[in-house]
Amino acid sequence: MSESDWLARRFEQQRDHLRAVAYRMLGSLPEAEDAVQDAWLRVSRADASGVENLAGWLTTVTARVCLDALRARRARREQPMPDGAPEPAAAGLDPAQEAELADSVGLAMLVVLDTLAPAERLAFVLHDMFDLPFEEIAPIVGRSPTAARQLASRARRRVRGGEVPPGRDLDRQREVVEAYLAAARGGDFEALLAVLDPAVVLRADAAAATTGAPRELRGAAVVARGALGAARGARFARLALVNGRPGLIVAPRGRLRLALAFEVANGRVVAIDVIGDPARLRQLDLAVLDSPPGDQPR
Repeated sequence: MSESDWLARRFEQQRDHLRAVAYRMLGSLPEAEDAVQDAWLRVSRADASGVENLAGWLTTVTARVCLDALRARRARREQPMPDGAPEPAAAGLDPAQEAELADSVGLAMLVVLDTLAPAERLAFVLHDMFDLPFEEIAPIVGRSPTAARQLASRARRRVRGGEVPPGRDLDRQREVVEAYLAAARGGDFEALLAVLDPAVVLRADAAAATTGAPRELRGAAVVARGALGAARGARFARLALVNGRPGLIVAPRGRLRLALAFEVANGRVVAIDVIGDPARLRQLDLAVLDSPPGDQPR
């Protein structure tokens, strides 16, 4: 067996592991598949004769590809998705396979990971999920082992910051937001009016506003009609804590697209802030509270 054939065989033996690493880095199966393929192209051109830990080396190469992809994703200007539009799927990929991967990670984890800086995400995933030592992570992110440890620590605080604080007031606010989401999904105009304060105000940033739509809506009837107009997108919405208060996120396949921060007073919604700007989304403290049955990522 030639060295190239031996390397190809060993790579195939590691493919499932490398795909799992890439998926947790990128949160998208099509992108993970591309990253693994790019990693193979790099590996196939390299001299592996002196590599003692082949599995670790392949993980490192894949991680570098993913880091490049994350940095490119963050640098380019993200275009808002149409209401309710799913993530684009790559030809030949099984949606059930992606759903299985998403379930293995958890929607809540994917959403929080999507808010991390690329180097933080890589350090956290490699160390906390795959037990890679910081001495090996450091050269990938171009930092010292101590700095790599700090990156993972910051990421860990963001992830653990999603724990749900107890409180009766939060429970009441959550019930109001749940009622709003149920009414929007069901197309129930009267039920929306029942949970909206007559003077409610909805504000959307430029990234969240649909082309040509107003960025501010005032009054229960106007906001309710707007919610019904976005009903298709409501099927991707999940109840979440947004900066410590009950709200909603829209995250198809774990990729965070929108966050809705609610202000509730006297049992009714008095204000909604719709956030779609990627920079603002990354600053939010988020925790997914549930995933309604029958509406899992596909």
